[in-house]
Parts: sequence; structure tokens; C-alpha cells
Amino acid sequence: MKKKVLGALLVTTMLASMLAGCGGKSASNGKVLNIYCWNEEFKSRITDHYPNYTEVDATTGKIGEVTVKWNITPNENNAYQNNLDATLLKQEDAAADDKVDIFLVEADYALKYVDTEYTMAVKDLGITDQDVANQYKYTKDIVTDSKGVLKGLSWQGCPAVLFYNREVAKEVLGSDDPAVVQESVKDWDTFVATAATMDAAGYDMVSSVNDTYRVYSNNVSTKWVVDNKIQIDDNIMKWVDDSKKLVDAGYAGTHELWSDDWSKGFYPEGKVFCYFGPAWLVNFSMAADQPGSVGNLGQWGATVGPQGFFWGGTWICAATGTDNVELIKDIMLQMTTNEELMTGIVKKDDDFVNNKPAMEAMAADTSYSSAILGGQNPLAMYCEGAESIDLSNLSAFDQGCNEEFQKAMKNYFEGNADLNAALDLFYKAVEEKYPELTH
Repeated sequence: MKKKVLGALLVTTMLASMLAGCGGKSASNGKVLNIYCWNEEFKSRITDHYPNYTEVDATTGKIGEVTVKWNITPNENNAYQNNLDATLLKQEDAAADDKVDIFLVEADYALKYVDTEYTMAVKDLGITDQDVANQYKYTKDIVTDSKGVLKGLSWQGCPAVLFYNREVAKEVLGSDDPAVVQESVKDWDTFVATAATMDAAGYDMVSSVNDTYRVYSNNVSTKWVVDNKIQIDDNIMKWVDDSKKLVDAGYAGTHELWSDDWSKGFYPEGKVFCYFGPAWLVNFSMAADQPGSVGNLGQWGATVGPQGFFWGGTWICAATGTDNVELIKDIMLQMTTNEELMTGIVKKDDDFVNNKPAMEAMAADTSYSSAILGGQNPLAMYCEGAESIDLSNLSAFDQGCNEEFQKAMKNYFEGNADLNAALDLFYKAVEEKYPELTH
């Protein structure tokens, strides 16, 4: 099933029936709350922080008299979206206890779902603009449909920064102070120049040029697709030029993110100066729990880097046809607007939460620090980054275009194709994925 299947298969009469079955703002809840997601993250937040949640087993819980069923399908090979798509297409005829109630989406493909009637407007759950006034604007923009209707909420904010190895910074740059390091990575030309200095000292600037891609792609001035025509932004092409320089000079590899080669720099012997990412990357995805890793030794530092950006996040959407309107409303309000609860998430889970007063208070709290970041409190940096994120150039084709562009350019970086041939590979792949597009 192709990723665009939901948009192509909407049927007005079916949706009218689904909406009628929802019963508007019904005060009652069904017997079963079905939650669709791709990993354990949201489940752990509910288990640890949502009031009155009782865990029954790995895939089942209880909230009062309602049974919560966790339907978890990993993201690999688009399995989560394929399963969700197939299930939503059967939503109208499904028994009440089998209907999707909540499903989660990521930024890269959020518009695919929120720009359809398969997602309920949060206002139809009884959630007001005032309720979500303290959330970061960009987190609402991502799940706002083409008609300006808000269709989901997130407990997270994911502004991202540059994480650098403090020991390498002291050895090569003379200091691990974030302000000093920032001067060596303040823009892309300076970043590439510093890569030469790192190389001379025996270190890769980044593990892979794919590490920097999201920073460039988050700072474009045009959308990937306008009027069904593919266009490549100048900042994306700057990534190509800068990455080719880094690879040709041996300052960075072309490893896939999450691969074993990419992860080597999580340890001192990997000899990698920096990675780019949000709080969840350094806290949960860079081996901080492994003895001897850079994070476990408290030897990462954080600075802004060449450009601000964001990476990831998880949004809670209510499925049209749910019989658990009131419970979903409470889950959304508790998990994404309750300042005390969200502060608890920061303290327990090191997450950056989607509540400006909570994050600003903790950014000013001298008692809060990150052991992974050598005692640094990075929250003020994250807060500033979250306020500056601009998603005006988001499009429904971003996931496919970004994935295929990086795949195609790998051929160019590794010398298996010239630039024009690599671009042709990109256009061909995207037009096969989205037949309605041309270039």
C-alpha cells in the first residue's frame, strides 16, 4: 500500500457515517481504547505519568473501566504506516472495540494523515486554543491541515543542536566551552574549515554527511513540491556541495544513520568530533547507558551549530469514529498541557516537553543539569531553538523526497555517479513513488 493511499481513497459518504458514529462530544467512553504506535516511547510516558493508568501486561493497561490496548508495529520498511493505513480503511465497519482510537504520527509524514478526515479536529474533542496556548507554535503547525484546522497534539518539542566531544574540543580547539566551540562551527564554511583541523588531529568532523542533512533541509526557502513539480532548494544543494568536500577530503563518511559504523563515534575510540540532534538523540540513542561511552563518561557538550533545526517528535491524533472522545481529550490535555506533569517528564525522562513555561522555568533552574553533557543545562538553548523553528515550507512529500535524495546523493559522494546522474536517480525514484509529480 503506497503512502498516499489515505488521500486517494477518501469517500465522502463513508466519512459522514464515521463522523456520525463518533457522536460528536459524547460524554461516555467505550470499553476499549486502541492506541497505534511504532515503539514503546508513548506507552512509557503514559505508564509513568498519566494519572490512574494501571499496567496489565506489555500490550495492555487499564484506565478506570477502559481497557487500553497497545498496537505497536515497528517503523522498518514502512510497516507501521502500512498497518495503520489498512486499519483506518476498515474503520467504518469495525466493531466498536476494534476501532482505532488514538494513533501517533511523526513530522515527516504527519500531513499525510492530518490533511484527511481520518483525524479529528482537537476542537471537536473539546480542546480550545486557550488550552494549548503554552505549546510551541511549530508543534501545532506540523499537525494543522490545509484548512487551518489543528488535528493533533504533542507532549514533546524536538529543537536540535550540535553535540560535540568535550575531550576532542579541549585537545584540538583548546577549550570545551560551548561559546568557544560555537565559533568553530558558527556557519557551514567555518564548519568545513574546522573539519580540516580535526582531520589533522586524527578525528572525523562528523561520522557521516547524513548527520548534517536535516540541518540543511530544515532551513530551506522553498517546498520540495509546488504545483506537483519537484524543486531542489539552494540549501539542499549546499548540503551536496559541502558533503562532497567532506567525503572527498576524508573528513566524514557516508554511513547510514543508525548503522554500526555511524555509531562508532559514541565511544572515544571512534574518534568523531560531533553529532547533530535533539535531546532524545543524546539521551537515548547515543549509548549513554553503556560503560565507556562518551555519554556515559559525561563528555558530550552542546552548542547551537551552523543553523538551528529540529528532528522528530511524536504527535497524538484522535481517529474519526472513536467511541472514546472524553478519554482521548483527557489524555491529550494531561500529557500535552499539564505543566506539573510535563515538568515531571523532564526530570524523570530528560525529554524536552512542549510547554513553554515549564521549559523556561527549568532552563533557569540552576539545580537542573545533564550528566551526559558534563553538567551543562542545555534547556535555554533548546527553548531558543524551539521558538525559531519555521515550518512554512513543509509539504506532504517531504519524507519521500528527503529519503530518496539522500540515497541518490550517496552514489555521487562515493564516486559511483556524477552529479547529474545522481539527480536523475533522485527524480526517477520520487516520480515512481509519487506518480502525480514531475520535474
